[in-house]
Amino acid sequence: MGFDRELLKGSIALLILKLLSERDMYGYEIIQESLRRSHDAFEFKEGTLYPALHQLHKRGYLRTEWRTGGNGKQRKYYGLTPAGRKAARRSEQEWFSFTGVVNAILSKAHS
Repeated sequence: MGFDRELLKGSIALLILKLLSERDMYGYEIIQESLRRSHDAFEFKEGTLYPALHQLHKRGYLRTEWRTGGNGKQRKYYGLTPAGRKAARRSEQEWFSFTGVVNAILSKAHS
């Protein structure tokens, strides 16, 4: 299932912040976790994910750390800073408020 790019644009940061609020992850892990949770309906493309991660890092929301995985491969892990945790909570609250209003408008249209 594809989603309109304009719909996705405003939610990318929220999704990344939410996933990273639970644990540090590397890029491919973020892609796989979003696929798993969405039952394969939503997949971050690398061309979308990595620029978004860089922007969040520039805003002071993410910290990075290189770690060696079980296979000996170096991976760049992303985690939230205190400012990132605050932004994640704020973004999630805004999202629920926004979607609540949108749902209210849409449901009235069908009544």
